[in-house]
Formats: sequence, structure tokens, C-alpha cells
Amino acid sequence: MALDEAIGPDPVDIAIGARLRLRRKSLGISQGALAERIGVSFQQVQKYERGANRVSGSTLVAVAAALDTTVGWLVGEEGAISDAADDIVQSLAISGAVELLEAYSDIPKASARAALVALAREMAERHGA
Repeated sequence: MALDEAIGPDPVDIAIGARLRLRRKSLGISQGALAERIGVSFQQVQKYERGANRVSGSTLVAVAAALDTTVGWLVGEEGAISDAADDIVQSLAISGAVELLEAYSDIPKASARAALVALAREMAERHGA
């Protein structure tokens, strides 16, 4: 099927966007700040992160530099990234996932963290995960 006939974002573009978002969030950089650094609008950064728009080669190089990483890492070719790691990266790309993980890691008591995991699993089961 030709690219213009494809329906929905390409899985590769989604994976690149997920890594981009994960790296940006881990550095505490806003979409607006990243957009300024690479010369696009923050809406464009949003589209990149969702995989709705493809990141051109030159922009990918600019993003890697702005996020102090490599193009290889952004495209998932640096190191042996397993399917499980890809799944984790895509899960962390979901809105609120990084914030939830940060809050989780701030809970000092192991039993409280376990209770939160149990609650999340229960909610996932009840709401169609």
C-alpha cells in the first residue's frame, strides 16, 4: 500500500514520537521550549509526539541535539531495544504516564506502592484494558 493510502499514523512514527516525548519529559522540557529549540510550533511537536506527522531527517537531527540524545536512540536503533522495551516506551508516551510514574517513585512505603499497582490493575480490568 502506498504511503498516501495508509490509514492512521505509521507505527514507526508513533514509536519515534513516544521516544521523543519520553526524553523531553525526562529532561523537564515543555513542548513549547522544544519547539523553540528546533524552530517549529508547539502544535507541531504535539503532532510529532503522537506520530500524526513524520519527523524529517533534518528535524530529527535537531530534536536529538535539543534533547541531548542521538538520532539512533530516537529511532530505536541504539542498543538492542526489545519489543518489551518498545512497549514500555509507548506506554510512557500516554498522557499522564510519566507523571504517574514520578508520583509512584515518590511513595516511600513499599506496601503503599503495591496498593497503587493493585488499584491500577483493578481499574484496568474493570474499564476494558
